[in-house]
Amino acid sequence: MLSREKLDRINYLARKSKIEGLTKEEKEEQQVLRKEYLKNFRENFKRQLESIKFVE
Repeated sequence: MLSREKLDRINYLARKSKIEGLTKEEKEEQQVLRKEYLKNFRENFKRQLESIKFVE
């Protein structure tokens, strides 16, 4: 799970990009944070799917 600070930073950069745009450094930071978020999300989702058991 990502830390609250990283999630807040992702949201801040998303809002800023819509309002005023991002600098080159901020765009790079945003991409790194998004990749980390998606990696974490996919791992958690895969774990959740693997734990599902079908019962008849």
